[in-house]
Amino acid sequence: MDATAIMLAVVIPVIVFTLVFAWWFRAGNSRARYLPTWEFSGRIEMIVWSIPALVIMFLGGIAWIGSHDLDPASAIHTTETPIDVQVVSLDWKWLFIYPNEGVASVNHIVVPVGKSIRFQLTSATVMNSFFVPELGSQIYTMPNMTTRLVLQADQPGTYNGLSAQFSGEGFSDMRFDLVAEPLDQYRSWIKQTKAAGKTLNDKTYAELARPSSNSAVETYGHVTTGFFDAVSRGATPPTSPAREEP
Repeated sequence: MDATAIMLAVVIPVIVFTLVFAWWFRAGNSRARYLPTWEFSGRIEMIVWSIPALVIMFLGGIAWIGSHDLDPASAIHTTETPIDVQVVSLDWKWLFIYPNEGVASVNHIVVPVGKSIRFQLTSATVMNSFFVPELGSQIYTMPNMTTRLVLQADQPGTYNGLSAQFSGEGFSDMRFDLVAEPLDQYRSWIKQTKAAGKTLNDKTYAELARPSSNSAVETYGHVTTGFFDAVSRGATPPTSPAREEP
């Protein structure tokens, strides 16, 4: 809309002045100046070139500001402390790691309502695309590198997540649920996961990394420290147990 308004600021005056000039320089207007030998005017040249230059500056400024405001990694301004979640795309499932809580889950992610979620994303196989359409801003996951994304769910509910990048045979079933809950329910889920989940280490990860479709939701109550960093570098995940919270 801004770009359209800026361009209309040029188009509309051109249409108006075309009609005005045609009326003013009509054959019956004796007051119109007739200059048959005229060939150059510095003032007109300045006007003719300054208008498109201003249009380009305004359009470029809007594009620059807008692209930075909508940068997927830009922080969401809030007084709430953000939640960190690390994402690993596999064949054909999603692994979510909560580094500060020391838990993980497969094809299921729980977040508190109203808190921004800072995602770090990588791929353990081919390039993929993490996308929660109702929250916006899809971002690619790529092997041996990390991308970043910040999202926030303002309303409680279950949001459907998916892979937006074809990645092989099980691509169409590579989906997950993002559940936004009140903070107390989120903390309760973390506590239950710690108590009932398995341990995510090099052995369990080797089993998880095997290609499979329609993978069931799994939870891990303990995650070895440095796990995501190792996967993002293409290294073997560490085997040491995670630091447990008191």
